[in-house]
Amino acid sequence: AGDRVKIEVTSDLNNIKSSDKVVLPGQGSFKSCVDALNNINGLVETLNDFAISKKKPLLGICVGLQMFADVGYEEIETKGLGWISGKVSKIDNHNGKYKLPHIGWNQINILKESKIFKDIKNNSHMYFVHSYEFVPEDKNVVSAITEYSSNIVCSVEKENIFGTQFHPEKSDKIGLKIINNFINL
Repeated sequence: AGDRVKIEVTSDLNNIKSSDKVVLPGQGSFKSCVDALNNINGLVETLNDFAISKKKPLLGICVGLQMFADVGYEEIETKGLGWISGKVSKIDNHNGKYKLPHIGWNQINILKESKIFKDIKNNSHMYFVHSYEFVPEDKNVVSAITEYSSNIVCSVEKENIFGTQFHPEKSDKIGLKIINNFINL
């Protein structure tokens, strides 16, 4: 408490390099988000250096998490960042039984102790908006799932890399606590 946190929205490579932590948000489709990263010269390399070489904490939110994958299948097959092996595919809505996009509050089932879930109760409700899900090859990276048509991965943790499919910034006090946990890592 009382510690000043400087938060900045930036695509400036030097600002990113000098940060302690990065939040990678994602709005829109997998392809449009990957294209946006690729359109800024040096950004993907800088993020790779930050998260993979220097192992500084990075939090991906929504499509930000999905971009950790090797490949996504929204619109067209698109290469992801390849940080966590796996793919992003359309949620199986059982021939229309489940509405897509999956929008609204859903409980999360926390599967393993994660630093970003410190003091978060299991089965807390989080806010979701998505039609695609991240399917990692290694199930050990999955820190929480949510039940919607099947068990959907809703958060991952691999060393210094964290991701949530839900939107903590739209998930009331509990969501803000997750962001706070990340800031305080």
